[in-house]
Amino acid sequence: MTGVDASWPLYEVFVRGKRGLNHVHVGSLRAADPRMALENARDLYTRRNEGVSIWVVRSADISASAPDEKDPFFAPSGDKVYRHPTFYDIPADVPHI
Repeated sequence: MTGVDASWPLYEVFVRGKRGLNHVHVGSLRAADPRMALENARDLYTRRNEGVSIWVVRSADISASAPDEKDPFFAPSGDKVYRHPTFYDIPADVPHI
């Protein structure tokens, strides 16, 4: 692995293990480009052949909600009545819904 330049972009690393179905965030690293980030992620985070797939994403390209936004951001929206089937009439001959 080459020396790390502090001006290189930060990448987030996600690895999917042999037994797992989802990629899991395992750490971060700095690299000059995506190819270098993949190679360095392989060397740093899959030393024991535990990974079958690696994703690297520039940290600057990730958009996420903030933990303090949790309640307002995920609150159900009252203006989308189609999500709540409370206004439908259920026919009497329908056994279950």
